[in-house]
Amino acid sequence: MNGNDETRALVTLRVHRFTPRAERNRSRSGSPFAKQSSPFGSSSARRPRGKQWVQDYELSVLPDTTILDCLLTIKRTQDPSLAFRYSCGHGMCGSDAVAVNGTPTLLCTAKVKDWATPDRQAAIDDDGFRKTASADDASPAPVQGGNSLGVIELAALPGFPVQRDLIADIDPMLEQIKRLKPYLQASGKLATTKDGNVDVFEYLQQPEQLAAYETLSNCIACGVCEGSCPVFAGGEAFIGPAALITASRFINDSRDTAADARMDAIDTADGIAACQSVRACSRQCPRGIDVGEEIWQLIAKVKERQ
Repeated sequence: MNGNDETRALVTLRVHRFTPRAERNRSRSGSPFAKQSSPFGSSSARRPRGKQWVQDYELSVLPDTTILDCLLTIKRTQDPSLAFRYSCGHGMCGSDAVAVNGTPTLLCTAKVKDWATPDRQAAIDDDGFRKTASADDASPAPVQGGNSLGVIELAALPGFPVQRDLIADIDPMLEQIKRLKPYLQASGKLATTKDGNVDVFEYLQQPEQLAAYETLSNCIACGVCEGSCPVFAGGEAFIGPAALITASRFINDSRDTAADARMDAIDTADGIAACQSVRACSRQCPRGIDVGEEIWQLIAKVKERQ
């Protein structure tokens, strides 16, 4: 047994799994209603239905192991059918956002030692009542193969339809961001110097101008803020904090000439008016953006025009 083996411990990953049901072709030949479309949209826009269950996976890990590494180990050695999404593995792409113990966060930055908790299910008896502690069971029983770090519960990112297991459909969020034109809109006129050459210094900014939006440009559209927001529900009733942060990034950019149009786009019933200033969106941002404060400043800026 080497030094690493001595510090390993057991952890249980309790995964909320989902397998979508195969879609059926509802059209019937000869039916007079076969080609009529529903006023509520196509069936593909509905939340998917399928089999849901909870599955436990136990493995021996170092306390500093990330939950993403745990899932990769499970997929390679225990269950290749387990589905989750990831890319860079370093907290830069935002593709692996899930709910860990009910809290939206990134798998690649979440460490086992920070999220493992005592097994609540083990404290419930067969009749559904919480077990009464006694002197005999005041300390946990030793676990075969090493000490137990506890249980980590994993589920797909809240607020979005689930595609499979831990994979959420974040397209609604991305569509809301695209609606607000997330790119620099300048006048389009190419500045030139007195001798007719292109003026390469036209868009240089002062440090304070860069500071106005630099933090906002770090947003990776992971969806953690949206999964934490009690108002956002897939982008149908509220445009969402991620889209508002994107709008604010360009509204605060001194080079952008479409600030008024951008503020008009979010000054709507499903825009800033829907924000309840709960500020849950700020709690777990992996890029350190105070999302709630930035949205509050954005709301104040929009209202100053009135």
